[in-house]
Amino acid sequence: MLRSAFQLLSPEGKGARLSTLIFHRVYAKPDPLFPGEPDAARFDAICGWLASWFHVLPLDEAIEKLREGRLPARAACITFDDGYADNHDVALPILRRHQLPATFFIATGFLDGGRMFNDGLVELVRRSSLTALSTDGLGLSLPAGTSAVLSLADIAAKRATALALINAVKYRPADERLALVDRLRQRAQLDALPDDLMMRADQVHAMYSAGMGIGAHTVTHPILAGLDDAAARAEISASRATLASIIGAPVTYFAYPNGRPHSDYSARTVQIVRDLGFTGAVSTAWGRAESGTDPFQLPRFTPWDFSSLRFGLRLLGNLRRHPVLVPTVALR
Repeated sequence: MLRSAFQLLSPEGKGARLSTLIFHRVYAKPDPLFPGEPDAARFDAICGWLASWFHVLPLDEAIEKLREGRLPARAACITFDDGYADNHDVALPILRRHQLPATFFIATGFLDGGRMFNDGLVELVRRSSLTALSTDGLGLSLPAGTSAVLSLADIAAKRATALALINAVKYRPADERLALVDRLRQRAQLDALPDDLMMRADQVHAMYSAGMGIGAHTVTHPILAGLDDAAARAEISASRATLASIIGAPVTYFAYPNGRPHSDYSARTVQIVRDLGFTGAVSTAWGRAESGTDPFQLPRFTPWDFSSLRFGLRLLGNLRRHPVLVPTVALR
């Protein structure tokens, strides 16, 4: 039933619609702090559903065929953002078992022992033995009515605290984010945080050698809409150069950090990516891509449901959704 419905909403040729799924991590086993995130068993099931319902294509091939009006019916792509080590250790073997291609967008500043700010916040909350964490004097904008002392009393409280901290720190400059994570680590009474969450350069190379696509995702994962043009261009081009050196091949696709149109990237950001010679770029705007979709703002979506029926129905709904993207303008 679902396969027939996908065939109807995602035909071949000039009227084709492309579904692109986005993932970040695939845990070896369920994470009690974030049980909604996929683990190996759930990702294996998702890959089975996708292999049954869709023609899963490499991103570069799908975009070329979409542009030329040659996309097959039920076309889909799989993408990952950031560059977590579990992408190599857990997701890659599952993808290979199902014979599915994927593209991995890597933030290069965290390779070989680095750590993203959000993971620093999650891990300090996870590992602290305290029952509460004070944010007093740090200048964080917490949700209205939230105390400056955040609870760590149980798993639910830790989850809420981690999410509140991530949202409060996300839009700060990269150096401020790192400084805030370190101050909070000290307040959490921890000596250190893990340094093995992200891939090593040799693992990125192994992904590419296994037939996976590699795309750029900046160096420090900043909110590009908040940077001036020179800084944004430097983040994007340096990431591409590092990855091209690692895999020994051109890097032609880019993913906007955080990826929401307007708030996370702007029309000027899109033009910078075009001017740097990329072939296309992906956002996190929900919806499908079709022949008229800007190839530098390709939408992505992943259902959060655990059953195949609900997962599939939500994907069908996404195929009906027109993404809301930024209008593009040329830089002067």
